Amino acid sequence: MLPQEAMLEVGKRASSLQIGIPKETSFQEKRVSLVPAAVALLVNNGHEVIVETGAGSNANYQDKDYSEAGATIAYNSDQVYKADIVLKVAPPTFEEIELMKPKQTLISALQLTVQQKNYFNHLISKKITGLAFDYIRDRSGIYPVVRSMSEIAGNTSILIAAEYLSASNNGIGMMLGGISGVAPTEVVIIGAGTVGEFAARAAVGLGAHIKVFDNSLYRLRRIQNDLGMRLFTSIIEPRQLESALKTADVVIGALRAKEGRTPIVVTDEMVSSMKFGSVIVDISIDQGGCFETSEVTNHANPVFKKYGVTHYCVPNIASRVAQTASLALSNIFTPMLLEMGEKGGIDNYLRVDSGVRNGVYIYNGIITHKYIGETYNIPYKNLELLITATQY
Repeated sequence: MLPQEAMLEVGKRASSLQIGIPKETSFQEKRVSLVPAAVALLVNNGHEVIVETGAGSNANYQDKDYSEAGATIAYNSDQVYKADIVLKVAPPTFEEIELMKPKQTLISALQLTVQQKNYFNHLISKKITGLAFDYIRDRSGIYPVVRSMSEIAGNTSILIAAEYLSASNNGIGMMLGGISGVAPTEVVIIGAGTVGEFAARAAVGLGAHIKVFDNSLYRLRRIQNDLGMRLFTSIIEPRQLESALKTADVVIGALRAKEGRTPIVVTDEMVSSMKFGSVIVDISIDQGGCFETSEVTNHANPVFKKYGVTHYCVPNIASRVAQTASLALSNIFTPMLLEMGEKGGIDNYLRVDSGVRNGVYIYNGIITHKYIGETYNIPYKNLELLITATQY
């Protein structure tokens, strides 16, 4: 007659995701979208992860690391691109889109400035739902992927400059920073956004003397407040900038354009007046560069010299530190995928998360991004209306 224990039903998962991680084929792209620890977490939560063989090798993650985490290792691309969700870093090529099945979800970078109309037509024909992770916002309104990659680029730019100042890389044999009795290295940073802020943090930490230029007084005030110190700051006024460049040992180009090309603020003549052996790192090169002398380089041949000034103009700096960048991406994608599963799949997730919704540029084969529609003359519709219509 005593009360007996009752067995309660364990709540069932709303949706089990099938996630494909293909090997990146873009030129010198070494990052991977999920690291083994993230795969283990997803698998333990009931999701299936298919990883193409060698997908993580450039970031020093081996197939056995993924298989031990519970992933299925695919030895051909076809199997990966048949997953319900394809998660990759660079946008897929036309050949990779051909491997995809209708009504899949694609999560990748968009790289809008280099896309062609045929790319979107391929996705439309497959009725793909595409999320550009570089447009996804978090709850505070920040673009987490852009922020993380900018932090990496800012920090790494100072380390790169230090390499090319040293004699081991045919530099002038200078240490970036400062020691007792020796004047500190002078670093000029053009742009006070996230990239500029983290470049400033790294340079200050090494003991360099820095000058920051930006056309936004708000950003200049913010960088001083965030670093907790009074820095030399100035709007981008040509004569003031030229004066700073003449004594600079390192110049970091960290300007970003909201749309289109980055404005050129350092002319050929300004570069010619810089010190022999000084170093330019143009992080803005993926938007055209903010130095008139900049030319796109790559990780195999990263630098060239003009007027005795070393130029580093590699667009994808984050791939230089592929493991760190992969961890950063994985930290963003994993909670998003877990929540997507809890909400019952991509459609339900988009209804409740406006930040992720902001990253959608094509929904079930219908373009939802106004800029894409108007630029490539493709019919587009409002995403909110499409999502609402799918509920009925």
